[in-house]
Amino acid sequence: METPENMLTLDDFRLMPFDRKCDIITYNSQYMLHRMLGECKVFLYYTGEFFVEVFYSPKYQKVLMINAFDNSIGLEPYLDKISLVDLTGTTII
Repeated sequence: METPENMLTLDDFRLMPFDRKCDIITYNSQYMLHRMLGECKVFLYYTGEFFVEVFYSPKYQKVLMINAFDNSIGLEPYLDKISLVDLTGTTII
């Protein structure tokens, strides 16, 4: 039994075929930011339940890998770029 996209679990997402993952990212996720990893652009998205990294190669013009996670360790490469103001819309004192 499939759950609605807004109740999609990390395990459900990980089991999906590549094309379905791309649909979820495109239509049901919020783009956060990107970073460079060598010659690869890594785009970070948030689904409301977990985060998704899309590893894109500008050289080959294709997605190389999709990585989904729900722990803070996965966000470490982005900490210097994420602002709490961006996430909450208010200034944190």
